[in-house]
Amino acid sequence: MTAQLACRTDALEPAEALRVELPAADGALVEVAVVRDEDGDWHAISDICSHGQVSLSDGEVEGCTVECWLHGSTFDLSTGQPLSLPAIRPVPVYPVTVDGEQVLVDVDARAN
Repeated sequence: MTAQLACRTDALEPAEALRVELPAADGALVEVAVVRDEDGDWHAISDICSHGQVSLSDGEVEGCTVECWLHGSTFDLSTGQPLSLPAIRPVPVYPVTVDGEQVLVDVDARAN
C-alpha cells in the first residue's frame, strides 16, 4: 500500500494531534497519531503508548514531542524514541507527505 489520506491540513493547528485509523496492506487497522508540532511540521507516530497502552494523541504536544497523558512519558515525534520514563521502548514512526491540503501517511513504510 502507499501513502493514504490521514486528514486535511486544516484539521490541526500547531501543537495539536489527531487520532486516525488507517488500513495496512495486510488489512489490519493501524492506530496513528497525526501530529503537528509547535513549528507547524507534520508527524505520524503510533497512537499507542509503548508503556501504558493509551492514546498518545490525547497528550500534550510541546516542541517536537508528545507527552502521554497517563504516566507522563514523552516521545520524540521524529524518531519515536522515549525521552522520559516510564516508557523505555520507542513507538513506530510513519512517513508523512503533505500534498496541497492533504496529509498523507504510509503505515506500511515505517520510518523506524
